[in-house]
Amino acid sequence: MIKETTLSNPTSKRDDRAEQKNDKATGSKRPVRKRAKRRRRKKSPSVSAPHNARQQDWDPTRFDVPQVEGKTRFQEFDLPEPLLHAIYDLGFEYCTPIQAELLPSTLAGKDATGRAQTGTGKTAAFLITVITRMLNDPLEDRKTGMPRVLVLAPTRELVLQISAEAMQLSKYTAIKTVSVFGGTKYDKHHKQLHRAPVDIVVATPGRLLDNQRRRDIYLKKVEVLIIDEADRMLDMGFIPDVRKIVYSTPDKSKRQTLFFSATLPEEVTRLASQWTRNPVNIQVEPEQVAVETVEQIIYIVTSDEKFALLYNIIHQKNLDRVLVFCNRRDQVRRLAELLERYGTNCAILSGEVPQNKRMRRLNGFKEGKIRVLVATDVAGRGIHIEGMDHVINFTLPRDPEDYVHRIGRTGRAGASGTSVSFADEEDAFYIPDIETFTDRKLSCIEPDPEWLVLPEPVAPKKKRRFRPKRRTGAFSRRKSYSGSSRRRQKKT
Repeated sequence: MIKETTLSNPTSKRDDRAEQKNDKATGSKRPVRKRAKRRRRKKSPSVSAPHNARQQDWDPTRFDVPQVEGKTRFQEFDLPEPLLHAIYDLGFEYCTPIQAELLPSTLAGKDATGRAQTGTGKTAAFLITVITRMLNDPLEDRKTGMPRVLVLAPTRELVLQISAEAMQLSKYTAIKTVSVFGGTKYDKHHKQLHRAPVDIVVATPGRLLDNQRRRDIYLKKVEVLIIDEADRMLDMGFIPDVRKIVYSTPDKSKRQTLFFSATLPEEVTRLASQWTRNPVNIQVEPEQVAVETVEQIIYIVTSDEKFALLYNIIHQKNLDRVLVFCNRRDQVRRLAELLERYGTNCAILSGEVPQNKRMRRLNGFKEGKIRVLVATDVAGRGIHIEGMDHVINFTLPRDPEDYVHRIGRTGRAGASGTSVSFADEEDAFYIPDIETFTDRKLSCIEPDPEWLVLPEPVAPKKKRRFRPKRRTGAFSRRKSYSGSSRRRQKKT
């Protein structure tokens, strides 16, 4: 049933006013029409809203860690209770070496530069610093799009890892974290940055500059600037973008700067001195990560025996989650096809995989839905999986530093792990460089002959369809032109 009068019709409004004037003049009363009540939408709770009920039920005395000589407890730093509760939930008891050295200085507001590989606990160290700072000095009436903390990282995977860890450590607070990286829509970032005031932004340099140009984010109120894996940014050509971002933040005398790098070449050292102010310099040598927490095994095999050994290691040891590294994308694809042919649930992670698929596969691997993840170095950098105790190098990397980064996917933050590498006729030449870099003699062994035997494949080999390459460029234009001219000659 359609009503004769609508509130949005200007003609009906004028008629109503005229009738009201006549009623006032004559003294007659008309029935008052009631406006329809608008339904109010229930506000959904914010993702960053504090879990006050859960926080009130927690007693700090439950976090009872005994004193051990040579180890530092988190209780010794007088951290806020919500942060201490989150650390307790994560199962951390003692600080890693870099956390024990870094936290006293950074919690006091000092700048710091650190040489540290992945897996040393440096991410938790700088996140504990900034979360403590924001909880001890809360700000009100803040504008949207103006973060208090900015973290720069070279890859999307590392951005997601840092963001996830920040959310875990701040889950009992109202701190809001937003990750900004390429491969996602600009509108999504705009909504995340302007829905409510943002505290921590973790970003890749290129997409952050794009958001600055669109005026979605302003960095004039940044209190803490964190640059992670500066050497990797230098290798990937991001330093000009990072320089623009640094200059758009407050002067280094008005902000705290934390600068981390796995290696310290001359250019990285020069940048650290330019962007920091009287920093505390902390170094954790790469061999501390590679040797102390990860058992390293190298099997001497031929190239034809590699897959059989990989298959038997996965199935004979009944491994639930395995990360396998290859040097090139084509190697990743071929290995994944072989694993699927022999009935092994796997997925690939390389630069040619779109970002949305990468995230789905990473989440599936973390949840145990994917058993084997085959990755390249660039795509695998920044992967952090809890409880993954095996990393396999199907091909040894050409750069010894990449070897340390690969095996750093396991044995993280003091946990134990196992790295298995295959060395064939070509890979064996790279072992001495790895030994020199890690300052450790690697024992190479031959596998059990039974582990070099493959069962019958579950699925037949996929036949690849031949697709002729499409000719492009000037040659194809000349050919098409000559062909058309020939047809004209025939017609004439």
